[in-house]
Parts: sequence; structure tokens; C-alpha cells
Amino acid sequence: MLLNELLYRQQRRWRTCLIVSSLLLVAICVFAVAVGEIWILPWAPNGVLEQQLLLQLRIPRVLAALIVGAALASSGAVLQVLLGNPLAEPGVLGISGGASLAVVLLLFFVPITPTPFITMIAAMAGALLFTLILVGFSRRQKVSMARLLLIGVALGILSGAVVTWAFYFSDDLSMRQLMYWLMGSVGGVSWEQLSLLFVIVPVLIVLCMQGKSLDVMMLGDVAARQLGVDVRRIRWLLILMISLLVGCSVALAGVIGFVGLVVPHLLRLQFGTENRYLLPLSAICGGILLVLADTLSRVLLADADLPIGVVTTSLGAPVFIWMLMRSQLD
Repeated sequence: MLLNELLYRQQRRWRTCLIVSSLLLVAICVFAVAVGEIWILPWAPNGVLEQQLLLQLRIPRVLAALIVGAALASSGAVLQVLLGNPLAEPGVLGISGGASLAVVLLLFFVPITPTPFITMIAAMAGALLFTLILVGFSRRQKVSMARLLLIGVALGILSGAVVTWAFYFSDDLSMRQLMYWLMGSVGGVSWEQLSLLFVIVPVLIVLCMQGKSLDVMMLGDVAARQLGVDVRRIRWLLILMISLLVGCSVALAGVIGFVGLVVPHLLRLQFGTENRYLLPLSAICGGILLVLADTLSRVLLADADLPIGVVTTSLGAPVFIWMLMRSQLD
């Protein structure tokens, strides 16, 4: 009876956190749409200028930050289970670097401006290639988790080196645009680019529904098979969905680090490891973090728009260190 009561309290805690975080996400999105050099009431814009600011600039930007943050955080949560490494994250493991490398190669070798769909395909192919390399190494028993992490870092360095060559051979304007994009930015996102949401949102929903399977897979492959889980099929499905989400995120907003590492890791430290609740909560909190970071990037400096990747790192690193120190002391 005591065990059932504890389980009920834990589930109620998860659900309460999901409800509170969802309400907080809505409030932050409304605030992000309203704040700026010109304060605008989203439900009552005053004049044509405010309507254009809302429809052409702020709403697309907030939507992009929301969905990219949700995609990166949920992908990080799944990778940490899939690779058995609490430090797994698309940026740390070089998956985002693979996606950015593919996009950079596309921009340099295709003479015409690629459409959002073509950019997404290229980014997804790069993310999938780097993910397959990592999973291939992780399936080998001789490769430890620490070595796998170093392999991911090496892949990220390799992609960064190729991108540096792209900087060298590009003209000044394209180099500045490319560098700003690689630091992560949702500024200037158009409704045409947001057509990627028709791909990201369904995949994100399906990914967040894999929590029960991940909970079983944490028991080990043999136990998961005995409980009726097709481990091989689920693993490849997760790899494909992660590559798709990371590729779309890079194509939409560039390389944004730390979201997929900090959000799910801190949620695990605070609430536990039930993936059926952790995955949707990670998506919600990832959206909160990136919308908040994008809002700060717009308002911190009056005449400048900071790269959102710089803001996420500045916010995430101290919090992550503090939580690690706190867990160590406990």
C-alpha cells in the first residue's frame, strides 16, 4: 500500500509539473510576442505597423524558438537513454555539427538558393550520418561511454574545420551571414521556413510517445525483448526521428547548443527518470528556455540582436554547474 501511494504521489508530481510548465510556456510566449522596442498587445495591435511586426517578425520568431527548443531538448533526452550517457546531446556529440556541415556544403556547391525543404533534407542527412557513426561505435563493447563522447567531440571538431574552410573561401557578406547562422539565430525566420513545422511537430509528438518503450529499454536489451519490445525497430525509429528533428532545427535556426544537455539532465536530477513523463516535459521546458533566451537576445542590447546560441550557453552553463555541485553535495 505504501509503494502504491509513493507511485501515485510521484505521478501526481509529474502531472502537476506538466500543467504548470505548459501554463508558463503560454505566458512566456505571449510576453515574447509583446516585448520589444515597441510594446504590442498581441490580442489588440494598434495600427498596421504593429500588425506587421506581429505577423511578419515576432510570431514566426517565437514559433521557431519554441519548436526548435522542444526538438533539441527531447532529442537530448532520448540520446541520453539510447547511448546510456547522461552527457549525450546533439551539440556535444557532433550531430548538430554534421547537420550544419551538410547545410554549409549545400550552400557552397549548389548555385541557386535552396528551398527550406532541400535545406532540411541536407541537414537531416548530415545529422543522420553522424548519428549512425555514434550508434555504430556505441554498439561495440570495447568503446566506453567516455570514449564515445570523445568521438562525438572529434566529429564536431571535424565538421568545424570544414566550416572554417568555407569561411576562408567565402566573401565578406556571406561569411558574416554564415557565421551568425552557425552561432544560432531565429531572427528573420519567415513563414515559408516555418513550413518545416509540418514535419517537426508530428515527429516530435511521436518521439514524446516513446517514453514507455524507453523505460523498458533502460532495463537492458534482453529484458526489453522479454517484455515484448522490438528493441531493434524502436532504436532505428528513434535514430531516424532524432536525425530529422536535429536536421530541421539546424536548417531553421542554425547550431544551438546546451539545450539538449541541460534541460533533460536537470529534469532527471529534480524529478526522476520516467521517460513517459520526462520526454514531453523536456519538450515543454526546452521551448521555455529557447523562447526566453531569444527574448533576452532581442532586448539585452538596444541596437543589436545577439545570437541565441550565445545566450543559451551563458544561461545554461552556470545553472548546469550549480545543479551538479548541488547533487554532489546531496
